[in-house]
Amino acid sequence: MIQRVFLDHPGSVDETYLEHAAFAGKFSGKLFLAACAAAVHAVIPCLFEKTASRMIADMYAKTHNRGQ
Repeated sequence: MIQRVFLDHPGSVDETYLEHAAFAGKFSGKLFLAACAAAVHAVIPCLFEKTASRMIADMYAKTHNRGQ
């Protein structure tokens, strides 16, 4: 049970549990910042015109081939 819940997925991307937790935590922070930039852009369109989309593209580039 512990193996399946906590270790199988991190192992599938060649990480330990703590390495995976750090990566996911950092990813979560970046998503939050991208969401904030998009929210500001929604109210004031001349600000952060490409910030959120650039951040998402960078995150996708770092994750789409993980574990393969």
